[in-house]
Amino acid sequence: MSGLDWADLPTLDLSLFDTPGGKEKLARQLFDAIDRIGFFYIINFGLSQEAVDRQFVMGKELFELPTEEKLKYRADLENGGYNGYKPIGLREIRPGVHDNTEIYNIPKFIPDFTRSHPEIINNHRDEIEQFARHISDDVVGKLLVLLAIILELPETFFLDKHRLTLLFRQPVAALQVRTPEGEWKHVKPYPGSITVNLADSLEFLTNGFLKSSIHRVVAPPPDQANIDRLGVLYFVRPEDDVVLKLIQSAVLKKLGYTKAKDEETVGITAGE
Repeated sequence: MSGLDWADLPTLDLSLFDTPGGKEKLARQLFDAIDRIGFFYIINFGLSQEAVDRQFVMGKELFELPTEEKLKYRADLENGGYNGYKPIGLREIRPGVHDNTEIYNIPKFIPDFTRSHPEIINNHRDEIEQFARHISDDVVGKLLVLLAIILELPETFFLDKHRLTLLFRQPVAALQVRTPEGEWKHVKPYPGSITVNLADSLEFLTNGFLKSSIHRVVAPPPDQANIDRLGVLYFVRPEDDVVLKLIQSAVLKKLGYTKAKDEETVGITAGE
């Protein structure tokens, strides 16, 4: 992977969060990150590398199942559903060429989202749930507090209306982000880190201050061309009943983020 054009992204050490002045220091770092681009890394997030690797092992076993077995758990994609299995080749990315991506999405571990899963998931449900709940409570929760501090809002402000993406990655160079100057740069997969992307809902709620960076996945370098790329992703979305309205923040007013970028979206719920 040497010789690639890497994006210069900041790294937040979450172990500082509970230290004296730590939240404020991390908030300043995060402010600098989102002022330029909506991608950053976090480290020391409370999960061992072994725990992360276990998720990759389970993912690999799942995708190695026969196609006919995976199709038993196909998501209701035609009606907007995304929980379950998404097969390869459903999307035409250019004339005559279809995508080469398959996805398995496990929904929230709450009664409203019960559905059947392959045995590999059923057999390790407790482990997967523990992993997901740690990310929700001890990673996402802290990041949302930092975003509130940046905007001089109550620390709990975003905890019920949020969306960002956390990505655990293998050492394969394929993810790229577009810089404010319009250049595409590789996002380096660092061991022991999570790559975080602020996504569309937070950009909308803050009138464009929190940036949802444009990114893509490209073919890896020739020395990695024969490697399957497997990602473990954790998506955070607003609750369905959250009304999409612009956040009232003195910081946003001072910086000039006072007008919605998409007026047609104002007032609808996240579920809509």
